Order: sequence, then structure tokens, then C-alpha cells
Amino acid sequence: MDFNTLHHQPQPLLIANAWDASSALAAEQAGYDALGTSSAAIATMLGYEDGEGMSFDELFYIVSRIKAVTELPLSVDLEAGYGDTTDQVIENIHRLAHLGVVGINIEDSRVINHERSLVDAIYFADKLRELIQACPGIFFNVRTDTFLLSCENTLEETLYRGRLYTEQGAHGLFVPCVTRADDIAALASEIAVPLNVMCMPSLPDFRTLTSLGVKRISMGNFIHANLQTQLTDLLCKIQAHHSFSDVFGHENNR
Repeated sequence: MDFNTLHHQPQPLLIANAWDASSALAAEQAGYDALGTSSAAIATMLGYEDGEGMSFDELFYIVSRIKAVTELPLSVDLEAGYGDTTDQVIENIHRLAHLGVVGINIEDSRVINHERSLVDAIYFADKLRELIQACPGIFFNVRTDTFLLSCENTLEETLYRGRLYTEQGAHGLFVPCVTRADDIAALASEIAVPLNVMCMPSLPDFRTLTSLGVKRISMGNFIHANLQTQLTDLLCKIQAHHSFSDVFGHENNR
């Protein structure tokens, strides 16, 4: 089943967000149908802040290692594009497509001096149209950060941007941090492309999301962050107990 078709099934596409080859392999072994990268998780792994702190070449290398170990469809979180010009972003997407990447996430906000802010909707839509026309065959999952940034009249602004981006050819709309059932239902019913939501503490369960019309569910960087917390906890236990017993504790409970 191709990547686009995975977004048009009765059940939402639960996409596993990977950050390296081993996490991609774990997702494949667990039976996931598709992978997406998490820019925040990759940035953290490489010692950077999220928001294009790493270079595109560093991101590209990680993506190339993921593609080397799995044939699962892979969508790459391209953040704002990793380029100061539209031509640079197009070149980046072409490089990813050459690796076999089937989709990207691209967002309508930018991080400047450690502060994220929305880009003008019309400006972003015009740029988006150029990108889509120049990159046929790539699934453009367009992320709007209206809920993430708690902008004024959040739902109305999200609907406006979602319709605008859809008119320019977006294949999916990604709205991180939307969690209220009424908001999700409105977005799913009033935007003509598949709606993607993201793991959040108050996000409804998958059955409810299905009934609300969601077509794609992402994990963001939360799985990676959870594992990092477990790693820190284990390292602290080793130091505190002067023993490796905690490393093998699960074997003693068998």
C-alpha cells in the first residue's frame, strides 16, 4: 500500500517517529506501516536544540542510515525547510526523494533567536505552492503551529490556514497540540485533506480519534524523551547502588 493510500483508510495511520536506525528497526519489528522522523529527537540525539539547530547535511545522514535498514515508507520532518530560499528547500527535498523518502512535514513557523513564531499565511502558502509543484511524488504533510503557539482565535486561524494550504496542493494537515474533541472534529470535517494529530497528555484515545475523523497520528519526540528519562534513571541507579543489578533486574523477575 502506498503512502498516500495509508492516509485514506478507515483506521488512522499510526506513524512511528524514529530518530536513528535502531529506533526505525524497532518500529518495523513492532509492525508499524510507516515511519516519520522526529526533528526534535534527532536534534537532541546530536546535542542541538530543536528548530533547525542542526545542519541539513546532519539530518540527511541520519535519514540515509534509517533508509539503509528499513523499506518502510519514510516521511521526514523538514521543519521550516533548512534553507533561506525556496530553491534551497527544493534542493533539500530532491536530495531526500533521491534516497527514497516518500513524504515530508513542513511547518508554517520559524525559530529565530530561540523563539518560535508563525510565518505570514499568504507568504507561506505561496512558497508551499512552489515547493509542491517542484517536487511531484512527495507527500506534503503541512504543519500549522497555531495550537502549539496558542495564537488568537486558534481554531478559526487553523481553519483559515488549513484551507489556504489545501488550495495550494497540501496533501495533509498536521496540527500539533490540538486535543479538544470539538476542535479535532471541526478540523477533520472542514479541511479537505487528511488530518494529522500528535501525541499529547490529553489527546483522546485512538478509537475516539477515529470517530472524530483523524487520519494520521504522530508521536513527536515523546517516545525518545521517555526513553531518555529511563536512561538517566538507570545511570543514576548504577551510580547510587555501586552495582549493575538494576541493569539486569528484569531478568531476575522472570
